[in-house]
Amino acid sequence: MDHLDDIESKSIYILREAFNRLERIGMLWSLGKDSNVMVWLAKKAFFGNVPFPVIHVDTGNKFPEMYDFRDRYSKEWELDLLLGDCPPLEEMDPTLPPAARAAARKTAGLKNFLNANPFPGIITGIRRDEEGTRAKERVFSPRGVDAKWNVKDQPPEFWDQYKTDFPEGTHVRIHPLLHWTELDIWRYMQREKIPAIDLYFSKNGKRYRSLGDQNITNPVDSDASTIEKIIAELETTKVAERSGRAMDHEAEDIFERLRSDGYM
Repeated sequence: MDHLDDIESKSIYILREAFNRLERIGMLWSLGKDSNVMVWLAKKAFFGNVPFPVIHVDTGNKFPEMYDFRDRYSKEWELDLLLGDCPPLEEMDPTLPPAARAAARKTAGLKNFLNANPFPGIITGIRRDEEGTRAKERVFSPRGVDAKWNVKDQPPEFWDQYKTDFPEGTHVRIHPLLHWTELDIWRYMQREKIPAIDLYFSKNGKRYRSLGDQNITNPVDSDASTIEKIIAELETTKVAERSGRAMDHEAEDIFERLRSDGYM
């Protein structure tokens, strides 16, 4: 078994465990590379069918290419797609910096969606290597009131043993890609021939490493126009994956503030 087989097997186990242990689960589908790999893994885990809804909490500010991808592949992959809206910027915490305030709309939109459509468990596509605060996460992460995350009150997870028995009413976030890296994602997409949004590939010396809203996401300098070139670039680059996300440059503690409030 090679490295990709190993991490694939671990993620499939996590997905099956979540489906077996939690009464009702859904999967967040942001349309980016990580969540597309996650959907692909779910299809593998459940013999070609995703047996739970995929949820797109839509800010209304995504790139047109992302909406085209969603409309095409939700049908091709026969997904049970649920859509959630986000409240206006004016309702967000005015003490947040501009880009973080815009990003907070997605957290509020997810909370509103879950209030209207209760799910004991939500699967998300975060990875430990993507951002420092996410490195503190657990695979099965219980949330408090209003989906708030208390980083100091998380269950231990040793030797891939996961706590899946929580008090009634606990909301749990499940992270089947936590042990993956950005390079793992692209190597797996290459091996499995998983479709990717065209924005990830270089045009005129620029490409997107991470996709979010148009108004708070910027491309990075890159000549990587194919998956093979992206992999080669990532093997040597010192540029952070989220360097194109505006909110990551606003304040040192901003990401932890957002995540504690429920941001993915």
